[in-house]
Amino acid sequence: MSRDTLVVGRVVGDIVDPFVKSASMNVIYNNKKVTNGSELKPSMVAREPRVEIEGYDISTHYTLVMIDPDAPSPSNPTKRELLLWLVTDIPETTTTSFGNEVVSYESPNPTAGIHRIVFILFRQSVQQTIYAPGWRQNFNTRDFAQFYNLGSPVAATYFNCQRENGCGGRRYVASGWS
Repeated sequence: MSRDTLVVGRVVGDIVDPFVKSASMNVIYNNKKVTNGSELKPSMVAREPRVEIEGYDISTHYTLVMIDPDAPSPSNPTKRELLLWLVTDIPETTTTSFGNEVVSYESPNPTAGIHRIVFILFRQSVQQTIYAPGWRQNFNTRDFAQFYNLGSPVAATYFNCQRENGCGGRRYVASGWS
């Protein structure tokens, strides 16, 4: 029996409710595809990734939310969820560069502990104006999706990130805690 890495990594539960994946999204930093639970250092994610949405229908659009649910530290996430990037109106079959960047990319820069950096994709039922929140900290993906009638996510992925010379701490991997 395989375990869902989004459940093991507590993306499902902490950030989103259980959902059925119905879209294909690839997040690529410097030609390296992000896989759930992989580890990337801040220097590797300093520039925004290439996010590809696969499909066949350019008239279908998506909203991408990128958050750090563990800010400022996993043991005391008082800024949960820190909004790192928000792009709307991304046509299927393209990348985020074809969408509308509502909140500019902020590279993950954890100062304490190992942080999950999460990408959540929503299929839009209509193109609509989505406004940038007044601040990045304490964003709530569930409330955001409900407010804009985005429904359940259609895809998600995450990686672990800690400061360049980080050491110690527990991280979430597909096989459990390590």
